[in-house]
Amino acid sequence: MHLKKYSAVVLLVSVFIACKSIQNQPKAVNITQDYIAINPVTTASHASTLVELEPNTLLAAWFGGKYEGAKDVGIYISSYKEQKWSAPKELIKPLVKDGDTLPCWNPVLFKSKSQNLYLFYKVGKNPREWFGAMIVSKDDGKTWSDSKYLPKGILGPIRNKPIETAPGVILCGSSTESIDDNKWRVFIETYTEATNSWTITGINDKKNFDIIQPAFLVHSDKKIQILSRSRHNKLISSWSEDDGKTWQKTDIINVVNSNSGVDALTLSNHSFLLVNNPLKMGKDWFNGRNILDVEYSKDGVNWKKLFDLENQKEGEFSYPAIIQTSDKKVHILYTYNRKFIKHTTFDLK
Repeated sequence: MHLKKYSAVVLLVSVFIACKSIQNQPKAVNITQDYIAINPVTTASHASTLVELEPNTLLAAWFGGKYEGAKDVGIYISSYKEQKWSAPKELIKPLVKDGDTLPCWNPVLFKSKSQNLYLFYKVGKNPREWFGAMIVSKDDGKTWSDSKYLPKGILGPIRNKPIETAPGVILCGSSTESIDDNKWRVFIETYTEATNSWTITGINDKKNFDIIQPAFLVHSDKKIQILSRSRHNKLISSWSEDDGKTWQKTDIINVVNSNSGVDALTLSNHSFLLVNNPLKMGKDWFNGRNILDVEYSKDGVNWKKLFDLENQKEGEFSYPAIIQTSDKKVHILYTYNRKFIKHTTFDLK
């Protein structure tokens, strides 16, 4: 083949591959943003969670009070129907125990295949001393059970939504922040509905990373990945090839994160979305949370930015929750300057 013809063929192949790559990279369209409450009912709001109850109906929860860890911090909820949020109301009050008042933390909503709607949450003075609790609704949140405190050593899903690997088998990503050695550790808790029982599975972490708050990505029937927040300025990935029974290959991936909570989503076509603060952590814990983006991946390892939810010189935009509803629309909640819970929706094209 002549050099000119060969060069032309190479050029055409390169253009074809580039065009195909562009086509395979989705775009976020029809982006809308609003707040759950323009006039919040508490001074501070944080750590929201989101679940679809039925088509076009969502439920959100978060913790709110004077400030994180204050004695008045309870769990608040709001429902979303006909593209409007209901007035927030307090669902769970702080716990009065042994003459002290303990605040609530990190609610997590999850609806199982059996139609049980769970709200998991934590209670305690701080993340090093908190303990797990949950309430259950059989009627999509119209009524709830009394609070049930989880067995000793069980915290429930620490921040992100669980996954159900088989009917009634619910995997919860959990973690501890040790008061003794200041070590962060990730593990998986499995809740079995039929027996109302819990088991704990550790993560094989040969490099001894400081990691918390894992988020799940489902690759196939048996293959599951978690992405964990870390103290290492990047996300840490672990893998299970046996439906969450064991976890291996714990290592850094090339996703910069400012030691802030992330959430991830397995899309209906088995590609993935990530909501992330893509900056290195600054001198203070909240530095690096002034940018919050949405990223896309086909393999859970290589990620590319889709768009910024927030990109400001100052501010804290953090602790996202992301779901895809039955109409394929993506919904994201996140903390806006610790005052508001902001809501973003979009379609992928």
